[in-house]
Amino acid sequence: MDTCPDCTQVKASLADNPDFQLIDIGRHVGNLKAFLRLRDSNPAFDTVKSHGLVGIPCFVLEDGSVLFEMDGVFEGGRQEPASCNLNGKGC
Repeated sequence: MDTCPDCTQVKASLADNPDFQLIDIGRHVGNLKAFLRLRDSNPAFDTVKSHGLVGIPCFVLEDGSVLFEMDGVFEGGRQEPASCNLNGKGC
C-alpha cells in the first residue's frame, strides 16, 4: 500500500525480482477484499490482530505460509510482525 512506508520499502526492494508478485491492496478494492479474506481466515494473523496491527506488508509463500518480515522470506524464518498499526501509530 503506497501510504505504508514499510510497504513502499518492500516494493522498492522487490520491484525487479521476478520471484515475487507484488499486490498493492490500496490500488483496487478487489485486492483489499482478497487481503481481508486472508487476514480473517489465516491463523498467522492472530498475533498481528492481537497487537492491533493491520498485517502489511505480508508475504504469502508458495506453501501458503504467511510471513511479516522480508528477511524471513529469504531466510525461511518466522519473525514477530512489524506491521502498520490500525491506530495509526505504526508505519
